[in-house]
Amino acid sequence: MKKLISQTKRAYLAGFLDGDGSIYVQLKPNKTYRFGFQIAPYIVLFQSQKDQKNFEQLCSMINLGYMRVRKDGILEYIIGRQENMIKFLELVEPYVVMKKLQVALLRKIIIVKNKVQNKKDFQALAKLVDAFRELNYSKNRKVRTLTP
Repeated sequence: MKKLISQTKRAYLAGFLDGDGSIYVQLKPNKTYRFGFQIAPYIVLFQSQKDQKNFEQLCSMINLGYMRVRKDGILEYIIGRQENMIKFLELVEPYVVMKKLQVALLRKIIIVKNKVQNKKDFQALAKLVDAFRELNYSKNRKVRTLTP
């Protein structure tokens, strides 16, 4: 996929992510998961519904997620599958400026998440997730690092 998108377009996507995007990881309580929490990473791009046609073209160039329309008229393009997030990050990482730390942290979280074998590993992963608090503003954050 990397070769299908020109460097110029990859740089444009990186700028779009820097300006109208978000990288975040949620730690959500979920009793069906092994340690009682779900780790849910996302990359989301935002645009006003007024510019839907151009945004759809941008999203079709990426083709790694799905679009949804929020009730407030904002379009979201959501990349939620780990393998698709990695593909997207590979495209934009050399060009990202404002969100370099978030990109690096998300990559690390995905690697660590795939190696969790016990509660201690999971707690270390939860601390990495909590590090997004320092990088991103979240007024609604409810769950923080797990206590042993």
